[in-house]
Amino acid sequence: MSKHFETTRRDGVLRLDRSDTRWLSTGWNGGFCRAGAAYNCTVPAGWNPDEIRADVHRRLDSAGFDRGDGPVLLTGVDQRHARGARLGPVTVFGTVGLSNPATLPVDPAQQPADTRAATGAETGGPPGPGTVNLFVGTTRSLTEAGMANLVAIVAEARTATLLELAGFTGTTSDAIVVACDPGGEPARYTGSATPVGSAARACVREALTASYRSRYSGRKPPESVADAEHGESTTCRATVFEP
Repeated sequence: MSKHFETTRRDGVLRLDRSDTRWLSTGWNGGFCRAGAAYNCTVPAGWNPDEIRADVHRRLDSAGFDRGDGPVLLTGVDQRHARGARLGPVTVFGTVGLSNPATLPVDPAQQPADTRAATGAETGGPPGPGTVNLFVGTTRSLTEAGMANLVAIVAEARTATLLELAGFTGTTSDAIVVACDPGGEPARYTGSATPVGSAARACVREALTASYRSRYSGRKPPESVADAEHGESTTCRATVFEP
């Protein structure tokens, strides 16, 4: 019988366990893989190791977790702010940090000149402790195309939720992991109107809203890119043409 994730949170790492799971990650070690666990790992402010893999292995070892071959997402947000949501065949876990927000104004000419805050590249340092990380798992068996489409569905739900909560489209370092059970009931499609896609959208909304409220309880998130430690407002213009 297909099952949802089991979770363990320890020493700045949230581990999501489910045996023989297929994963697709947009993170630093991204792509498709098959493994029994994935990890959301908190790193300190100013984190900029020479070798990411070695640093991640050290953090997992320190937390007492097997390294495995599963995906790892990185964030400056403490894992005590991680929140989960479940609906039908889908479970979502998320963490929200908005120190490096991103916006996409439809009319860049109407944006004030100071809406672009300094990025890590401009200041010579690494990005700040932001990032919105999402882990989305389903008990259904998906095709690779279905998993890739689910990433798009989740990203859309993330953007809609963050626009409602904080007025940002996301951050400059967001990442998504989607997962399915190869032994579960097959589901070919994952669009917004399908059982998997609809449940994923709802779970993303609930998990991100709960994490946002936890992370910013008693403190205010930045009100604009200019107010943030780091961030990006995409004000450049592209050339439009007929194909």
